[in-house]
Amino acid sequence: MTIRITKESDTVIVERVNVCLYGAPGIGKTTIGFTADKPLLLDADEGAYRAKNRKDSVIVRAWKDVCDMDQSDLTPYNTIVVDTAGRMLDKLTSDIINGNPKMGRGGALTLQGYGELKAKFVSWMKMLNAFGKDVVLLCHMDEQRRGDDVIERLDVQGGSKGEIYKSVDAMGKIYIEQKKRLLDFSPRENAYGKNPGQFDVLTIPQPIPVDYLSDIIKGIKMSLNAVGENQKKEQNLLTEWETAIADLKTVDDYNRLLIEAMKAPLAVKSLLHKSAKSHGFTYDKKLAVYTTKEGLFS
Repeated sequence: MTIRITKESDTVIVERVNVCLYGAPGIGKTTIGFTADKPLLLDADEGAYRAKNRKDSVIVRAWKDVCDMDQSDLTPYNTIVVDTAGRMLDKLTSDIINGNPKMGRGGALTLQGYGELKAKFVSWMKMLNAFGKDVVLLCHMDEQRRGDDVIERLDVQGGSKGEIYKSVDAMGKIYIEQKKRLLDFSPRENAYGKNPGQFDVLTIPQPIPVDYLSDIIKGIKMSLNAVGENQKKEQNLLTEWETAIADLKTVDDYNRLLIEAMKAPLAVKSLLHKSAKSHGFTYDKKLAVYTTKEGLFS
């Protein structure tokens, strides 16, 4: 079998992202979810009617309401908003136990049942991604005490918390401080976070603009793509230097290129030094030139 390798010089274009937003009930998660780009909200909490800016939604009373969606169903939409991920997993739990009672005990999943839950949820998320959709997971916040400290976690059952954290590109907490509603993507000592967009703590304007979350997701994609583009530029630069260095033969050749190399990244200087050393030249630190005598390189 031939494997497909993505080289470090290849540009990987990020066209879709998974985002998780969490916060206390009533904080406005659903309202923010409706400001994504062409959203379809999967309403597992059955509370979308409370949002002032309500758009298209699907009331999810059972897992079967969403598990068989196909690409044609989702064609008009660019973002799938799951409200909430915790309640959606509850629907999936019931479906698993109804399908195989051995997967549950007393209404709760067994260890094998949790494995099935994670596998099915991850597969479903991958299906939405394969359709080319951005996915927004809305989650309630659960507060847990560790001594005197309050630790904020996702209100999601079992090991699915970890699966959600691994599957999303960005994660932010919505909260209120000094009467302002804020959105923080940065990880904190007592709270989850993923911040590839390098956002500062964002103040959520009131009223919320119709494209508020859409713009945030665009910013996340731009940031992720900029990282890939910068990496490609750095790799192209190294390739150009490798080609130039390969033609060097005499100590004078190396010294002519040294001036430009000293302005380049450290990796370039290391390439030049390694090549010079292979020809028997050393770097004289005091004279700042390559010589045929023993010396030091910096």
